[in-house]
Amino acid sequence: MFTQAKIQEFKERGHLTLPGLFSSSEIDAAIQDIHSWGNLILENLSERDKAWYLDRGVKNAEVLRKLDMPVFQRDVFRNLAHKKNLVSCVEQLIGKGVSVYFSQIFLKPPEGGGPKPVHQDNFYFGPDDPNGMVTVWIALDEATTENGCLYFGEGTQDGDVIKHIAPPDEPYNLQIPPETAIKAPMTPAPVPRGGVSFHHGSTFHQSSSNTSTKWRRAAAFHYARNDVRLVTPALPYDESQYVVVTSI
Repeated sequence: MFTQAKIQEFKERGHLTLPGLFSSSEIDAAIQDIHSWGNLILENLSERDKAWYLDRGVKNAEVLRKLDMPVFQRDVFRNLAHKKNLVSCVEQLIGKGVSVYFSQIFLKPPEGGGPKPVHQDNFYFGPDDPNGMVTVWIALDEATTENGCLYFGEGTQDGDVIKHIAPPDEPYNLQIPPETAIKAPMTPAPVPRGGVSFHHGSTFHQSSSNTSTKWRRAAAFHYARNDVRLVTPALPYDESQYVVVTSI
């Protein structure tokens, strides 16, 4: 659990890193499950969905860039989301009684995994309380500046949620307009394998391309306090797939 000093750091910076929250065996099991699940998805991916799920940075191969809703669909990730120490940390940041509204796996393969431009999660979700959501980003591999760790605009969580734009050929890739994003200096936030980065839903953040020979796999669980509602979501979210969390 967080000390009061760490909670204050989160309030001031908009993000916080906690190493060693998950064991090596938990991470190994998660990666194995991603491998099995990802192969199944690739075998059945429609041409329409390839534009959404394949990593365009990888040449001459079809490699997934992400998987959606692992907490809802996969027991391994549901168990991670219910882990007592993790849930306790989340509730310290946003209040008691929480659910995972959305979850993702980001794969970012070696020597090609593409970047994610500056954005705010609260624009994607549109919650009625911007302080009622927090993203839990679990490093399944060590995340470094070489393989595409997150960068944060520290203190930006105290500002407005900015209207995002998207490239015409990538309507899913919502991002803060470059002329606005450039005003916020970005600070790298490496995370060791098994560590967790917590960030406020309004904090500016991005990741760069993976220029290394190593994977940068990560799981992102988007927790919300149970009284929070998504009132202006930028993308559709299925309420039937929300997972109410109780610690185990």
